[in-house]
Order: sequence, then C-alpha cells, then structure tokens
Amino acid sequence: MGRDLWEQVPEARALFEDGGRALKTDLAHLCFEGPEEALTLTANAQPAILAVSAAAFAAFRREGIRFDYVAGHSLGEYSALVAAGSIGFDDAIRTVRKRGEFMQEAVPPGIGAMAAILGLEQQIIFEVCEEAGQGGVVEVANLNGPGQVVIAGEAEAVERAIGLAKGRGAKRAVRLQVSAPFHSSLMRPAGERLGKVLKATSIADPSVPLVNNVDAEVVTKGIEVAEGLIRQVSSPVRWEEGVRRLVREGVTCFLELGPGKVLTGLIKRIATEALALHAEDTASLRIALERLKAFA
Repeated sequence: MGRDLWEQVPEARALFEDGGRALKTDLAHLCFEGPEEALTLTANAQPAILAVSAAAFAAFRREGIRFDYVAGHSLGEYSALVAAGSIGFDDAIRTVRKRGEFMQEAVPPGIGAMAAILGLEQQIIFEVCEEAGQGGVVEVANLNGPGQVVIAGEAEAVERAIGLAKGRGAKRAVRLQVSAPFHSSLMRPAGERLGKVLKATSIADPSVPLVNNVDAEVVTKGIEVAEGLIRQVSSPVRWEEGVRRLVREGVTCFLELGPGKVLTGLIKRIATEALALHAEDTASLRIALERLKAFA
C-alpha cells in the first residue's frame, strides 16, 4: 500500500524516508513488500497505515484546497492531527509504533478478542455486554454507525456476547481477526504507558478543530488532544457520534485519506445528505478532486 504515492508525489516519498529514519527501519519496503505477517503486527501496522494516510494528505495538500475540520477513527486520529499540524509526522510515527507495542503487550495473546455485531440496536448491545460480562470483561469498543458495533474483551466473555446477540436478533455476530481487545478497559495499562510518551511529545493546538473519538467533541487545544489520545486507548470509538457532530458544525463534504474506504461507507450511512469521498492513491485522488471542485 502507498507505492503509487511514493512513486508520483515527492512529498509522499519524503514522508516514507522520514518515517523510516524515525523508526530505524525501511518503512517503504515494509508497506510495499511486507511480508504480510510482519505488516499485520500491530506495532508495524500502525506506523505503516499512518505513513500511507499522511502521504495521501501530502498529495491532497498540494492542490491547495481548504479544509475546516479533521477527524480520524482510532489510529486515524493521529493522521488527522498530523494534517492539522498538531503533531509532527516524525513524532506521530514514533508514538504510534509505541502505541502498537503497548496495546499488544497489555493482554497476552489468546486472552482477548473482538467481535462485530451487525443489525442490532446499540442499547441492546450494551445490555448484551452487561449480561455476558458477569464474571468476565466484554464492552462496546467501536460505535461505528447504524447497525454496526464492535465489542471487545476477554475471549470467553466475547463468545458469550456473540451468542446472546444472535439470540436477540443480530443479523451477524462474528469474531474479528485481531490480536488484542482494543478500546476496552483491558487496554488501560497501554494508555498509562502511552501517557508517558505523549507527555514527552510536542503537541500544538491544531490549526483546524479536531472532532475526537473518545467524546465526539470539538477539540482546539493541544492539552485536550493529548488527554483524549490517552483515554481513547481504553474507551469506545464514538465514530457515528463524531460524524453527526461534524454535520451539526456545518460539514457537508467528507474526504477519507488513506488505505481503504471503510469510513467513506460509514459516513454515507450516517450523514446521508453529505458528500463522502476517499483517496488512497493518485487515481482516486484525481476523482475526489474533480468531485470536490464540482461540489464547491
């Protein structure tokens, strides 16, 4: 992922080189060649995704188009903060490498799990988690959009919740292929360790407001940014609420920058009147820019 940007956008190539020096690794080779088992490790996947997202933003920024707010889903919040000038790219990529390590180390392999629950009201899922969590931890981790919620916790409790959700009418309830129970209280040790890293990191006031994950609120101060990033590790990602908050702030056009277009699909379901676009390479960026110009 990201090879096209690396080949065609000098600013993107420079980011991969800077990120590689910051991590003391060949970041471009990791992103383009893998191997897959190395790239999917949390400590590698997080900086790799950040690098590709920042490279896509670098290509977008060359066009001189103004943006009014930033937001990101989980790890994507760091990409948003790089775009807003709140955290330097080198600092961000070192921080997310540590974030990935801390999150992976917080829970031994095989102990935690996550599952996607589709087609069930949020309140019912909270009730399912409460019932399944008697004697174990299982919590809502991602409030992604209408009918799409992710839960996380101890593997046995997650399995109980899957069964209960199916019994309550969920269209699907399936375990996810992830290495840890992200955004659950089991991640608190990782948040505490991340806090020490962030305390030593320069975090400025963002140039445009951030709508954060943990509260779905508008954030304009660097100190609030850092506090939110720490809590985000062990708290639910309130993506649906965040998108709705952006709509209330007057946002009518969203552009997802980085690998994939999952968030674009979610936004289309949440903000049905808004224009939602994505760009992960130069071809999709050209299409997005054409639609942006026509929209304006």
